[in-house]
Amino acid sequence: MKNLKLSALNLVPIREGQDDKAALDDMVTLAQNLESLNYSRYWIAEHHNAPNLVSSATALLIQHTLEHTSTIRVGSGGIMLPNHAPLIVAEQFGTMATLFPNRVDLGLGRAPGTDMMTASALRRDQHNGVYEFPEEVEQLATYFGPANQQAYVRAYPAVDKNVPLYILGSSTDSAHLAARKGLPYVFAGHFAPQQMKDAIQIYKELFEPSDVLSEPYVMVCLNVIVADTDEQAEYLSTTQAQIMVSITRGRMQPVQPPTDDLRGLLTPTEFELAKQRMAQSLIGSEATVKDKLLAFIEEYGDIDELMAISYIYDQDAQMDSYKKLKNVIDNL
Repeated sequence: MKNLKLSALNLVPIREGQDDKAALDDMVTLAQNLESLNYSRYWIAEHHNAPNLVSSATALLIQHTLEHTSTIRVGSGGIMLPNHAPLIVAEQFGTMATLFPNRVDLGLGRAPGTDMMTASALRRDQHNGVYEFPEEVEQLATYFGPANQQAYVRAYPAVDKNVPLYILGSSTDSAHLAARKGLPYVFAGHFAPQQMKDAIQIYKELFEPSDVLSEPYVMVCLNVIVADTDEQAEYLSTTQAQIMVSITRGRMQPVQPPTDDLRGLLTPTEFELAKQRMAQSLIGSEATVKDKLLAFIEEYGDIDELMAISYIYDQDAQMDSYKKLKNVIDNL
């Protein structure tokens, strides 16, 4: 098995009883704590018109996090490219890479990160950006490349900054694109595990070496909750279950405390859906999560990096979970 790297994703959720500022403060505190544990990178998502998330201005949050940390890589998980002109993205990330050399990542997604009415309100290309995603990824690579390979319009100060690009995806389409362009591939197993096995296999089999990578680089994002015991982890995971169900209900409620009566809060169908999603997560004690991770690698093949997202209401319990996960990785 490869030497597995470990990183984390944050959607910057608001916990029940919090305001926006407290959620942003938690975002920074978590980054600082993960940096102290030597996590490889910390990514922040992009979501719009979501009252329970504060991750709409992703580039600003990345810069804010960079300013309050010193070594951990910080990036986007991801920038939803249909919402943004590639030139503007390159200027923003080129500026951050100038201020914080070798610490900025640019993960790119082709979904709008919201509903279609909100996507329309973002006022970009009447949704054509979804179809132009491959070409716009290439534009970004050019903007970050050497001056002698660029046209008249350039994204100063991005020129020659070589900000690393990552293709995010939740389907096999993204796997084909990442393989064809020879870029690292990040699969969103935390919310769309259905095509994960096929996508990883396609990416590895079709990968074409590039100036960036000589061989495939696979990152997988999974829901992870680690506690002292399996029972404690399962109790904490009832917060995650409530989040997933609130999304299906269209409520988008703040992160709720864990509950001893999950079945009573959900319909039978919702409860079964929650159980299925929790079974696809890494939930348990350190020993249990280690076994689950090894089983995951046995089924899906070697991966290069695990990106964890942990919906846990109590901040101390969340940090303890990330600490225990680092122990698991260090002792594989």
